Amino acid sequence: MTIQTISTKPFNDQKPGTSGLRKRVTVFQQPHYLENFVQSIFDAISAPAGATLVVGGDGRFYNREAIQIIIKMAAANGFGRVLVGQDGILSTPAASCVIRKYQTFGGIILSASHNPGGPQGDFGIKYNTSNGGPAPEKVTEAIYALSKGISQYQIVDAPDVALDVIGESDLAGMKVQVIDAVADYVKLMDKLFDFEAIRQLLASGFRICFDAMHAVTGPYARAILVDKLGADAGAVLNAVPLPDFGGGHPDPNLTYAHDLVEIMYGEYAPDFGAASDGDGDRNMILGKRFFVTPSDSLALIAANARLAPGYAKGIAGVARSMPTSAAVDRVAEELGIPCFETPTGWKFFGNLMDAGKVTLCGEESFGTGSDHVREKDGLWAVLFWLNILAIKRQPVETLMKRHWVQFGRNVYSRHDYEELPSDAANSLIEHVRNSFPNLTGKQFGRYTVKTCDDFSYTDPVDGSVSHKQGIRILFEDGSRIVFRLSGTGTEGATLRIYLEAFETDMAKHSLDAQDALAEMIQIANQISELKQRTGREQPTVIT
Repeated sequence: MTIQTISTKPFNDQKPGTSGLRKRVTVFQQPHYLENFVQSIFDAISAPAGATLVVGGDGRFYNREAIQIIIKMAAANGFGRVLVGQDGILSTPAASCVIRKYQTFGGIILSASHNPGGPQGDFGIKYNTSNGGPAPEKVTEAIYALSKGISQYQIVDAPDVALDVIGESDLAGMKVQVIDAVADYVKLMDKLFDFEAIRQLLASGFRICFDAMHAVTGPYARAILVDKLGADAGAVLNAVPLPDFGGGHPDPNLTYAHDLVEIMYGEYAPDFGAASDGDGDRNMILGKRFFVTPSDSLALIAANARLAPGYAKGIAGVARSMPTSAAVDRVAEELGIPCFETPTGWKFFGNLMDAGKVTLCGEESFGTGSDHVREKDGLWAVLFWLNILAIKRQPVETLMKRHWVQFGRNVYSRHDYEELPSDAANSLIEHVRNSFPNLTGKQFGRYTVKTCDDFSYTDPVDGSVSHKQGIRILFEDGSRIVFRLSGTGTEGATLRIYLEAFETDMAKHSLDAQDALAEMIQIANQISELKQRTGREQPTVIT
């Protein structure tokens, strides 16, 4: 086994987005493409000789091949040990769990999250630091800078490592330890939640349905929901991870998790439904014919956190991404704890959690989590809901509506316009930004614009500043519209329009969100000149 130094040339498109580098599989399959980025990671982090690295992914197409390349490059770059999930599988929250439990230098996670997989689908890679969370901007910027000037990379010339059997092997003096991808995560969940109370709930006839969407959480859901908690085996749908996610789109929302939605809105709907995404960090919560928005889910978990053993002493604070509704802000005010508003991207929560400022955090894009790891965690959120339901013994809809009675309802929706021409999307954002002077004080029906801004964030821990994180149109009554371009797509641009109105009238709490926000939707389309600039009349996805 010899270390090879391979000459290469830079690629000009390796700038990480909010969750690492995501491209089509065919882009990553280009000679030297993956290797260039991995070498740029290793050069940027300057790991000490003999350091330990975690490697794993969501099982999508090209996962196995990429892991073999990374392992061989790790050996050539002086790492002493690599911990890799069996068969190359590790959910993103489980990878964070492993990094933290074994105090490794960091980890490389292979996933394009909720994006489609398969030979013509998407692939992704990101680096997580020793706290288990995504690399901060200063690290991703360093990786990008190095990728633009790279001229060579190092890799061991060796046969592939067997990943299907748990155990340890040697690769050019580096230990490769294949670990159980599920066990450490299950142990952590058992410490946080009242598994016995949930067992009793399920034994009482309470029916659940979890859709793993042929993605990474299938084995985790079976191990916890079926083996540990006693749910029927049929309660976990699409449980076998597939490289192309069964031809589906592993995004847990009302559009793409259609199998689950049909069940939960059907005549014989179970009491509780949930789904997770490609790499296991997102979640969707449903009751019988009732959808819980991610913003409301975060707020309800925060309000009832003490019901779970791992949070019985209370929570230090909460944080939400800027586009997420202010529902959790009202809970924080009632609890007398701080609430932080950050840009989109889980990495912004890491500093707050490491500093002990927040315990719970969440994003409207179906991500919820806590300081147990440094990633959002889909199954964690599902178990938190089950823990609350096991104690409260109320239907999901009743639980949510009683929460609205106490705190008011932040009526909320997100409209996604996917695969827009980048020029058109950027033009729309620039148009809204340039309209600020004319919008302030302007009246649209019953709404009057109070102010407009382009959200900036100063990290209260390290003082770092992030600019242009989303355009906000704020109205006098607390309602708002947010325009933002997503950083998670791989084709064209995704425009996201977030709509929010606060409603205290209990008589209106049962209104469908799209009906309640109808006027706000028209205002957003008018302000942005959406149809004229993009040609689109309807969103691709509504959540």
